Amino acid sequence: MDSRDSEFLKRIQATFRIEAGDHLKALSSGLIEMEKRPSEPILSGIIENMFREVHSLKGAARSIGQKDIESVCQPLESLFATLKRKEIPLNQEILDLFFKTSEILTKLIPEEPEAEGKQEMKEIIQQLRQAVNDPQSLGRINPAFHQEKQQTANIKPAKAVSPEPVPAVDPVKYRTQALEEAVRIPISKLDPLLLQAEEFLQAKISFIQQTDEIRTILNDLMECKTETQNWRRRKSRPTLEEWNEWFENFELRLNHLGTQLALVSGSMQHDQYVLERMVNDHLDAMKQVLMLPVSSLVEVFPPMVRKIARDQHKEIDFTIHGAELEIDKRILEELKDPLIHLIRNSIDHGIDIPEVRKQQNKTQRGKINLSFLAKASGHVEVTISDDGKGVNKEQVLKAAVKAGIISSESAEKMNPDEIPFLIFQSGVSTSPIITDLSGRGLGLSIVREKVEKLNGRLSLDTEEHKGTVIKILLPMTLATFRGILIRLGESMFIVPTMNVVHVIRLQPDAVKTVENHETVRIDDSVIPLVDLAKVLGLPKKKNGTSRLKTSETKDFIRAIVLALGENRIAFKVDEILDEHQVLVKGLGKLLKRVRNISGATILGSGKIVPVLHVSDLMKSVSHAIGKGKEAVTEEINVPRSEKILVAEDSITSRTLLKNILENAGYLVTVAVDGYDAYIRAKSDEFDLVVSDVDMPRMNGFELTSKIRGDKNLSEIPVVLVTSLESRDDRERGIEAGANAYIIKSSFDQGNLLDVIKKLI
Repeated sequence: MDSRDSEFLKRIQATFRIEAGDHLKALSSGLIEMEKRPSEPILSGIIENMFREVHSLKGAARSIGQKDIESVCQPLESLFATLKRKEIPLNQEILDLFFKTSEILTKLIPEEPEAEGKQEMKEIIQQLRQAVNDPQSLGRINPAFHQEKQQTANIKPAKAVSPEPVPAVDPVKYRTQALEEAVRIPISKLDPLLLQAEEFLQAKISFIQQTDEIRTILNDLMECKTETQNWRRRKSRPTLEEWNEWFENFELRLNHLGTQLALVSGSMQHDQYVLERMVNDHLDAMKQVLMLPVSSLVEVFPPMVRKIARDQHKEIDFTIHGAELEIDKRILEELKDPLIHLIRNSIDHGIDIPEVRKQQNKTQRGKINLSFLAKASGHVEVTISDDGKGVNKEQVLKAAVKAGIISSESAEKMNPDEIPFLIFQSGVSTSPIITDLSGRGLGLSIVREKVEKLNGRLSLDTEEHKGTVIKILLPMTLATFRGILIRLGESMFIVPTMNVVHVIRLQPDAVKTVENHETVRIDDSVIPLVDLAKVLGLPKKKNGTSRLKTSETKDFIRAIVLALGENRIAFKVDEILDEHQVLVKGLGKLLKRVRNISGATILGSGKIVPVLHVSDLMKSVSHAIGKGKEAVTEEINVPRSEKILVAEDSITSRTLLKNILENAGYLVTVAVDGYDAYIRAKSDEFDLVVSDVDMPRMNGFELTSKIRGDKNLSEIPVVLVTSLESRDDRERGIEAGANAYIIKSSFDQGNLLDVIKKLI
């Protein structure tokens, strides 16, 4: 092996170790959550995600020839698949086996694997295989399992504690944070940052000077005000000469102040332009720091294609175009798994062996092309194409029906052009058998979810016996994106521009009802039309405001057409305000997951506006349409008269809780701490109290005890929402008299609203 090959091998092995560390960290965190024995829906979601982590780790290990890790992942993935199908129950023996396997994989990842890990590898593979084929074998393999169970049976049960509400976690989105990474940055990218930092210092000095000048003007104005008041309080009536003199002096001072204000205003306007340029330049430079060439991602693909092709006795020419294009490092990291799955899918399902290709009058060697192309508005188009056999629609439809994705009745009515997109659903596979490469119906589902997570769009064009082309449109950077500001009643939201196909104004007679659902024809296609306010669960409006009156007294309906992949849905809105370039912020630890909301941004006015999660919206509507017309509104909250008191010392948490409850239709009063809440509770009538625990003057436990000790307040339900999650804290909350105890780290607005609904 020459020096270039050796250096290349070291680079891809280092990349693999980082990726494998991410997968194992997610696996370890998931196992810990599984051991807590959560409710069935949450457990199913965790098992699904662990299944995916092992699947991706196995694929990455195979791509660089890590046989040991691949051989462990294969039976481990099969065991997770067996659990997913509920063919065996989850018990402590299986959990212990999972933890042991995770430890051994950790020992196999380093550049020089531990000898102990090598020795234990064969034993753990045998145990995993036996666990899949014969679950009862665990006790025979390791008698310590049964000894541990016997010891556990002799332990006295702990003191019973009142059950706490189960957090409504979205299992599909369950994911742990990736390991911290370091990135090499060329000096050429750091030099502009240093120069810009020096320019910011000049801007800082300029603003300090302008602040002093404005303060001086304010002092002069206050002096003028004081003199005017003194003049009015004079006991003797001023003469005409005194009046003229005073007015002349006052006019001179006002002219002087006006001149000063004009100078400061001009200076600030100039600095505004300069600062705007500096901020834009600095933002562009910071983006460049995180931009990496596509070649850093795709260099591992050619050897992977060659190896898989040889294993399957296929001949493939694999070409890459646009590898010099630079994309945000975070985009590249999220794009790696989808591309691996797509390439492997093209090899396994698309390209035939040379003998079959000859019979089809094709070249002996199959072709797979991967290209990256910069598009307008800061986007990149990733295209993967092959000249294989294409997607067999009949097989896909049968697989989807078998997997329960669609019913037999729906399959008969399905548009043929929509059938190929079913391959992106979890559980749909046209492979006749399950192999180490395919057959689990998982790979393309991961692709779809990753693309949606990145606010991307996925398209597919296939023709049987000709080939398949899959295109992914993604932003080049995650730092900022453009969004359309809309209004629904009194609330405003941002919709990602890249998901907006049309902004339209409809006449009422353009809306047609098909199978009890409102539809509208757009671009010669009939698509669903739904009320966005209802989907988001906003209170119903007394008067429909989504209609625009014209001078001809005709009503118009305003709507925004969103697209995700090939799905298109029109959403009725009250007003479409403007398009903005926005900086999206996460919702923080308080709100890990809010359905239909991906984050928030701050407008120039200082108003905080939620950013809509288009994937969630489309799923909510598709699910509702599948259930029937009433399903769209089955979870919609109606205006309520119940009054809720929120006690929270954090202004951020207080605002979020207030918005959630008000959007659900409740009347909300806020208090800055427990003492303030207690005073408000005594002076007004409330149906429920939502309180933090750790607050000044009076904490949540003390507030709850005070409420329970007051004969006029004792019957008010109290919900504690806190970051204190120890057993002692929960028991203390129950002893104080709280009706519910919700942990902020697992907080979900649906869970909170469900608890309140039960208590009021």
